Amino acid sequence: MRSELLRFDGAVERDPAIQAWLKAHAGELGAMACEWFAVMRKCGDEVRELLHDGCPVACLGDVPFGYVNVFTSHVNVGFFRGAELPDPARLLQGAGKYMRHVKLKPGTATNAAALRALIDAAYADIKARVENG
Repeated sequence: MRSELLRFDGAVERDPAIQAWLKAHAGELGAMACEWFAVMRKCGDEVRELLHDGCPVACLGDVPFGYVNVFTSHVNVGFFRGAELPDPARLLQGAGKYMRHVKLKPGTATNAAALRALIDAAYADIKARVENG
């Protein structure tokens, strides 16, 4: 099934507003968000970023594939097309038509390999959608 791609204006290679956002979210939760957003940034040379709805978003060009957000007691690592991603470790949560997220809590073990695989899959999925129309 083919659908239109969500696109955001203003994505840049490194957005100073994201650095400010990450700095403002100090402590353990901020460190978790920073760690996983760094993984998204490293997906490819064409990764761009912007703040959208108050949180850092990673894009392939202008098409978003992932985001992080800090809440009172957890961090979400989210995916714009997460409902369509393979998730053998069953990390994804949510019931939206497209979006899913992984909830990370301090003191709770994270399956880092499975989360990295989700980030890589989200990037590869968006890249294929962009390249193949």
